[in-house]
Amino acid sequence: MERKKLVVTAIILIVVLIVIFLPGFSENQKLREQNEQLERRMKLLEQYNDKLREELSMMAEDPTYVEKRAREKLGIVKKGEIIYRPSE
Repeated sequence: MERKKLVVTAIILIVVLIVIFLPGFSENQKLREQNEQLERRMKLLEQYNDKLREELSMMAEDPTYVEKRAREKLGIVKKGEIIYRPSE
């Protein structure tokens, strides 16, 4: 009889501990996953920033690069140039 009480008490104690700690464990796992996602995003943004810094450096140092980008982005042409556009 005494042993049965001890087993029941141990089971109840285990269930209570599970009920108390399981939500915290689940929240911890969720926060770890969120942290990993944010770290991956941060790494991608750092790579993008590096590319932008490189382009900024090229624009500050290389006038031909600036001309090339202006022609691509803004459609700027030199005097006397003829633009050919394919028909659709």
